[in-house]
Amino acid sequence: MVKDKPGPEIGELWMNYFSAKDTISAVIPGSTFEMMINRAKLCPTFLYALPRKEGYEFFLGQWAGQELHFTSLINVQTLGENASSQLILYHYSDLKQDKDIVLMTAEMDSKFITVLEAQCLANQVQLFYAAQRHETFQLVETFNHRPAEFKHMSVIAELEQSGIGQAVTAK
Repeated sequence: MVKDKPGPEIGELWMNYFSAKDTISAVIPGSTFEMMINRAKLCPTFLYALPRKEGYEFFLGQWAGQELHFTSLINVQTLGENASSQLILYHYSDLKQDKDIVLMTAEMDSKFITVLEAQCLANQVQLFYAAQRHETFQLVETFNHRPAEFKHMSVIAELEQSGIGQAVTAK
């Protein structure tokens, strides 16, 4: 239905469709997604920090193909491999070749996570996996390949520097 439309118009249709739904969505440039997915193959897991009124709650993000599953760290620690995902980002790359866009939407457990919090986590994926600064992606590499050297406070510092989490704590 949309194959004859230009990428920006398809992206606008996608965002309009999901704007009325209780979820998040995005239109990701093809080159950005390419960088993210290639890095995800090398480093499939990362620890994300979600700002709370007092401190941060950590979420483990794990890539499975073009899906990214988020589970709160406390659930991972208590339930192990039986911990269910509280947020899943789905990336649809069917239009990447022809339109240079990748469409994203999410499935979220609204008992555990709000739309604003889901958006914060999704923004962090781009911050860490599509980082232009090598030091930013280096945190992901350290977490995956040298976990003993990983410092969770570095994630918080990067998040605070980016300003991504401010809308979550302002509510």
